[in-house]
Amino acid sequence: MTRHRLLAGWAADCAEHVLPLFAHRHPDDDRPRLAIEAARAWSRGEITVGEARAASVQAHAAARDASEDKARAVARASGHAVATAHMADHSLGAAAYAFRAVKLASCTHAAEMAGRREHQWQRERLPEAVRELVVSVQEQRLVRGKWRP
Repeated sequence: MTRHRLLAGWAADCAEHVLPLFAHRHPDDDRPRLAIEAARAWSRGEITVGEARAASVQAHAAARDASEDKARAVARASGHAVATAHMADHSLGAAAYAFRAVKLASCTHAAEMAGRREHQWQRERLPEAVRELVVSVQEQRLVRGKWRP
C-alpha cells in the first residue's frame, strides 16, 4: 500500500474517532460518516479521486450546516480525511480538526488534557511507513499554524 493511501486510512481513523460528537447532535446527517467511508474506500483503491472529492464537498457542507463548533470540527475532519485522496496533506487537517473537536467538547479546564490524549491516540495509530513524516510535520507545527497539541 502506498504511503498516500496509508495516510488516507489514518485520517479516516482520526475522523471516525470523533464522529460521535457530530452524530450525537446531528443524528440524521450522514455526510461525515459517508466521507469517512469514502476515505477508507479510496485507501483500498475502490473509488476514484473524483468520487472522494465529491464526498469531501458534502462533509464540508455538513460543517457549514452544523449548529456548534465541535460538530463543525468533526465534519471538517471527515472532509479532510477523504480529501486526502486528492492531496496527502489533507490527512494532517483531519488530525488537526479531530484534535480541535475533542478540545471543544471538553470543559475549559480539561481541554488541554483531552487534546493531549487525542494527540497521543492519533500517533499510536500512525502506520509505521508514514510515522516519521507525520510526526516531523506536526512537531514543526506546519498545519496552517493550527496544530497546537
